[in-house]
Amino acid sequence: MDKKALKREYKETARPMGVYQVRNTVTGKLLIGTSVDLPSILNRLRIQLRTRSHSNRALQQDLNDLGPEAFELEILDTLPASDRPNYDPSDDLRTLEALWLEKLSPFGDRGYNAKPKGTD
Repeated sequence: MDKKALKREYKETARPMGVYQVRNTVTGKLLIGTSVDLPSILNRLRIQLRTRSHSNRALQQDLNDLGPEAFELEILDTLPASDRPNYDPSDDLRTLEALWLEKLSPFGDRGYNAKPKGTD
């Protein structure tokens, strides 16, 4: 296969989307997030952990104190690819994320996520 065909095939391949977590193996704290391209976000997170450049201040501080080896990245759940034209997974990803946030409660001392607005 030539380079153009490989590029086209890559662009046309549906990327897995869903919910991921960054877990501090020392404290057990979690960061839960979603992405329409899980392999890409996990790669970006690995780079941010290695270069100590994550935007979440609490996570970054723990990273500075404990080092990147104290963190693990994991896919928690995926959405099946849709064959519907013009499918926008945003609502489905928000719903899936809300389920995981409720299940794991990664807020305050348990995690790096901000509590959803309207909850106490």
